[in-house]
Amino acid sequence: MNYLNRVLGINVEYSDAEIHYSLPNFIYERYRLQEVFLDGIKAVFVSPQGPLDSISSVKKHIERIGNAAGFPAVLILNNVQYRQKEALLQNHIPFVVDGKQIYLPFLAVYLQERCDGPVQKTEKLLPSAQLLLLYFIYHGCGELATSTAAEELGFTPTSISRASRQLDETGLVKTRKKGIQKIISADIAPKDLFFSAKEYFCDPVKRVVYVARNSIHEDLLFSSYSALSEYSMLNPPAVPCFASKDITKWTPVSTPELIDAGNQFALELWRYDPGKLSEGNCVDPLSLALSLQNDQDERVEMAVEEMLEKIWRK
Repeated sequence: MNYLNRVLGINVEYSDAEIHYSLPNFIYERYRLQEVFLDGIKAVFVSPQGPLDSISSVKKHIERIGNAAGFPAVLILNNVQYRQKEALLQNHIPFVVDGKQIYLPFLAVYLQERCDGPVQKTEKLLPSAQLLLLYFIYHGCGELATSTAAEELGFTPTSISRASRQLDETGLVKTRKKGIQKIISADIAPKDLFFSAKEYFCDPVKRVVYVARNSIHEDLLFSSYSALSEYSMLNPPAVPCFASKDITKWTPVSTPELIDAGNQFALELWRYDPGKLSEGNCVDPLSLALSLQNDQDERVEMAVEEMLEKIWRK
């Protein structure tokens, strides 16, 4: 990489050794790995082969690669947004953006020349905006009238207006007027939009409580590992888990910790109605993936990958 040599005088030599790390297949599908020497210090360059995952996922991937290699892993990017750069720094993820940014903490190097694009004002999506975006992704990312989405999702005119406006401000989608209708559209595939929006998504789950099995007198959707076991080959958990949008009704019969695994269910209290996007007895796959994105169990990660691939093939 000439940039490192030109700016810092660091000599980069690429190793001819083949990569034989003990890593899951999804790592090799996501990244191209190249062993290098930076002024004699061994490292591995990690180049994404598609849209960058959420920073929390990238951190886990980089740490896993570094641990398997036995020397530092460095994320190599073609461009970086301001918020991405800040998140990479906060999570101490080594990275190089050719011609713009260098952060190599194991060499005590941090150089910032410029970032791409303006600072994003949006932190996290409102629950209504997240629900709208996921609905849009499920419907193929073509053109969607907000009136249609509002009717399907049960939004008030104020809610749909606020949600669509926030999505427009992030730059994730485009909005335009078509007569009296407001139209949402995007120029990228559903999979690419989902991963591009990951830094804006919030965890659908606000908190988890535990309720007696005989206190549930309604049909609830499977969530967490219970839902994932329905979507993949993962074994179901010993304590079934369900999702609910109603918080207050469960307060009198819930406990914050599991007391009796044989007589209690786990109950996730969601930020939005989990039934709005569901087509069966489970919460929808994309929301489920977001609720499990910080889970570090390799079996769970692989099951989520399996579930998402089925969605993208559709």
